[in-house]
Amino acid sequence: MDLKIDCINKTDRYSPHERIRYVGGFNVGATTRWKITQQQAIDYIEGREHTFYTMVNGRRANVIVAVHNGNKYIKTENDGEQPNNLLSLPECS
Repeated sequence: MDLKIDCINKTDRYSPHERIRYVGGFNVGATTRWKITQQQAIDYIEGREHTFYTMVNGRRANVIVAVHNGNKYIKTENDGEQPNNLLSLPECS
């Protein structure tokens, strides 16, 4: 399933260098929301169970798994936009 991420929670919302804890969005065809940990999103992507994307200013950016200093994290593919689309999303409630 292809899921749109429209909000995040970080360990420190004001620091662009802090890790994302949670991502969330609306369930397909419903008014209910979903919210999962970054690790769950990584597992879904690597297990090919779900794909994720963001839509910012009408532009889609796919979410991928990256590794920095041996730690896996999620980010958007390079779409030429700064900052990273995930980090610019609003807080999940």
